[in-house]
Amino acid sequence: MQVHRPTYEEALSLLKEFNQNESLLKHAYSVEAVMRYVARKTGEDEEKWGIIGLVHDLDYELFPEEHCEKTKKVLEERGWPPEYIRAVVSHSWGMYSEEEPQECMEKVLYAVDELTGLVSAAALIRPSKSLADLEVKSVMKKWKEKSFAAGVNRQVIEKGASMLGVEIKELVVDVIAGMREVADKIGL
Repeated sequence: MQVHRPTYEEALSLLKEFNQNESLLKHAYSVEAVMRYVARKTGEDEEKWGIIGLVHDLDYELFPEEHCEKTKKVLEERGWPPEYIRAVVSHSWGMYSEEEPQECMEKVLYAVDELTGLVSAAALIRPSKSLADLEVKSVMKKWKEKSFAAGVNRQVIEKGASMLGVEIKELVVDVIAGMREVADKIGL
């Protein structure tokens, strides 16, 4: 099959083909927005980064035991570029995948995937239930409370930040900024 660069419409259609769960869709939109934000900030390909963020958990709803494996097969069958597939698979390095993030885009996806969950949870406990008034210090305070958003793998975030050579706070700034761009879409 010939490799082609997927369009946003193709990626969105694929996401919705495999996902109906509202919280998983909101997570996909959150990660997409953060990836786009960081790509713009660093002069990278915003569309490419956004599409990869959008489909990174493509198989999670229907095939949680085959997470990343099934996505790899689906994207290969549809002729997606190898670098897109590698980036998606590497986001789950050490959990569901042996593919270590190498490229900047892969490291950003690895680092921000879990962090979007912590930021969402921190926004939801605010009186406003909004990202609009969420501050980095509030997220960092919740970071220290291991029982808060206990499902968020803080070690992955720390490892991702280390790979990128940035502080966790810096990642939090980017995640909040990126997610604010889709606040209405994700209900925050």
